[in-house]
Amino acid sequence: MAQFSIAISDYRIPFHQNKWLWAFIAIFSMVWLNSLIGTTNLSNWILENVLTFLCLGFLIFSYRKFQFSDLSYLLICIYLCLHVYGSKYTYAENPFGYWLKDIFDGERNHYDRIVHFSFGFLLAYPMREMFLKWLAYPSLVAWLLPIEITLSVSAFYELIEWAVADIFFKAQGDAYLGTQGDIWDAQKDIFLAFSGAIIATTIVSAVKRIFNVK
Repeated sequence: MAQFSIAISDYRIPFHQNKWLWAFIAIFSMVWLNSLIGTTNLSNWILENVLTFLCLGFLIFSYRKFQFSDLSYLLICIYLCLHVYGSKYTYAENPFGYWLKDIFDGERNHYDRIVHFSFGFLLAYPMREMFLKWLAYPSLVAWLLPIEITLSVSAFYELIEWAVADIFFKAQGDAYLGTQGDIWDAQKDIFLAFSGAIIATTIVSAVKRIFNVK
């Protein structure tokens, strides 16, 4: 079985030999293509995927200088798959969210809440790895920055959503926002992402203490 690296692993497998990374690329490509082919709102799909393009661009152009661990690439892949699956139908109309709504007898489609939480929960580990391995920040700073960045980026994203909905693309605004009538939707989304980052860093910290690793 192919080696699977984590942040503290002292090795990185070259791209052409990394079967895990190739698998992640193949899985994401299929999910992404499916989201485009089956989208119910192309304009919203394009808007939602602007950040996907930026994220992929960063991963591609930074690869030669810094290669994440396989675990970080897995977490990034899962998050991007969740995001593009949401863009396929618009977040407020996502079938999986409706299924959860029926199962738990909820009042709204909570798929957007899942993705906002996942932003902090899944991306805190890759951010921590970047700060420790690439930028060589002190350990404490590398722990705190993912939480702070998650909070600030989430708040900035809500400002972007407001600008898209109210200034630049009013026709796609309602679908892009997906507030579903909740006046506190933005604040709840920010809190969920913030909570996800705290939970992720707490889990990693506990694992490090239990197994006495760096």
